[in-house]
Amino acid sequence: MERGDLERWIEAYERLWRMPGTDGLADLFAADATYSAGPYTETVRGFVAIQDFWEAERDSHEERFEFSYEVIAVEGSVGVAKIDVRYLEPAQDYLDIWIVEFDGQGLCTRFEEWPYWPDKDPDSAGSQR
Repeated sequence: MERGDLERWIEAYERLWRMPGTDGLADLFAADATYSAGPYTETVRGFVAIQDFWEAERDSHEERFEFSYEVIAVEGSVGVAKIDVRYLEPAQDYLDIWIVEFDGQGLCTRFEEWPYWPDKDPDSAGSQR
């Protein structure tokens, strides 16, 4: 994997978060992928469980937010990025580190978040909002 591969994956993730439904997730996640929304949360396992998690976590595909990212590192099949999301209504900053591992086809096999919300206890973090 190269830096550009991770950048394209992150951009596709953001696009899908803004769209209704979860059909496009098959272009991002392998069938047996794992998804961890935080260090103190239970890991979601398998594509169907990830689809269910996405639908449960977002208020709506119409959420208004600004999204930016910076790739920190790429080594072998693993990439690390710093994510900055600024929700507009209700106003909330959301900072995150993503660790993403890919298979040979460019699908994510392991997604791990390390979220942080200013003015919130990090031990209570673990969901998108």
